[in-house]
Amino acid sequence: MNNSSSWYKELIKPTWAPPSYLFGPVWTVLYIIITISFGTVFYKVLNKQLSWLVALPFILNLIFNLSFTYFQFGLKNNILAAIDISLVLVTLIWALVVIYPYVKWVAVVNIPYLLWVCFATILQFTVTYLNR
Repeated sequence: MNNSSSWYKELIKPTWAPPSYLFGPVWTVLYIIITISFGTVFYKVLNKQLSWLVALPFILNLIFNLSFTYFQFGLKNNILAAIDISLVLVTLIWALVVIYPYVKWVAVVNIPYLLWVCFATILQFTVTYLNR
């Protein structure tokens, strides 16, 4: 990861990019929210209180979320990372819209995740553009 870390530090970033040390604490809080809220959705699906179709955007969101690190730091590919973070955003919006009629608190508690992903998407597109 040291090589990936130095690669990322060398990228041109906008002046408004947050410092690297901020990402760990932010994602720690977000992953706690994700674990509890997404876990609730999956629990309700397994107990047949919700359809698997309701869980689909949550599953896809997790896949795209976890793929981002590989694209950004494993492959060091800003374009794939930009596409992937866009898919994180789209599936998150889809998930929150789909779950709201059934379990409103899951949608509400994920607003910080949504705001961070909106910010991360803009940041990733900016980094991708600046380093083309």
